[in-house]
Amino acid sequence: QGRFTTSRRPSGCGKSTLLRMIAGLEDISEGMLKIGRDIVNDVVPAERGVAMVFQSYALYPHMTVFENMAFGLKQARTPKLEIDRLVREAAKTLQITDYLDRLPKHLSGGQRQRVAIGRAIVRDPKVFLFDEPLSNLDAALRVQTRIEIANLHKRLAATMIYVTHDQVEAMTLADRIVVLNKGRIEQVGSPLELYNKPANRFVAEFIGSPKMNMLGVTVTNKQICLESGEVLFPDWSGRPDVGSIGIRPEHLVATSKAKSQFSGPVTHVEHLGEYCLAYVSLADNQDLTVKLGEEDVDKLDRILYLRVAPEKFYMFDHAGNAVSGQM
Repeated sequence: QGRFTTSRRPSGCGKSTLLRMIAGLEDISEGMLKIGRDIVNDVVPAERGVAMVFQSYALYPHMTVFENMAFGLKQARTPKLEIDRLVREAAKTLQITDYLDRLPKHLSGGQRQRVAIGRAIVRDPKVFLFDEPLSNLDAALRVQTRIEIANLHKRLAATMIYVTHDQVEAMTLADRIVVLNKGRIEQVGSPLELYNKPANRFVAEFIGSPKMNMLGVTVTNKQICLESGEVLFPDWSGRPDVGSIGIRPEHLVATSKAKSQFSGPVTHVEHLGEYCLAYVSLADNQDLTVKLGEEDVDKLDRILYLRVAPEKFYMFDHAGNAVSGQM
């Protein structure tokens, strides 16, 4: 209770169905849904204490900001003075007091999203459901509104479930991330837990931007070899069923030919200001994405030699599950 949980997912993983089940808009075929200590499987949506904020704002265009925020309270026959108090308190929290008499068409995208959030706040729900609320905003507004939502959570101390496909939103907003895949929960944990200790290849590749490099390997005579036959670990004492290794782009370090574990020609470099991404083609037709400082670009040769600290390798078996072992 009081957590900020994000659901990080690919398209079609079941996130909309999950939110609709929590809100009471879709039946639960099996299992139990509890909000607080109450089982709410058979409780009607209006009595669950849940408020939902949509990607599309869903504001009434003919109503003012005040009327949009007050609509649900009026439907619940809340006294007028109480409606006025609740709406103005929420507007103050979201810094939209000056816009209460405006129509939605006279607001920016960020202001409209704050109105949609305000409409949820006035109901004082037990649970807030956010369905990709920032996806219609430009980059600058996304950052600003993301900070506002994080601060709102601290002030309200309410439970929030936030569905997003955006890596930064998931990592920066949540105390806990749920990674969904085709209706199945792959892993639950804090952002850093999922980043540092992914349970399987799916989570490893899904958490992190740019995504983790994956290379196919074989284990022969206690050696881990790349598909090209090059020995990567000459003395492997862990499980013999390692089928792939993962390396995050930021963990690859340029080095000399003598000390390198990987090498190949640089096929492309993307300049992103703070850092650059170099794409390296290995001898076994596998590729590596390498994250480097912009100051290192001028030092890049046609062939890039790379190495990784032993503790920065991720191992996965043939089924894609994480493997632990001794390097």
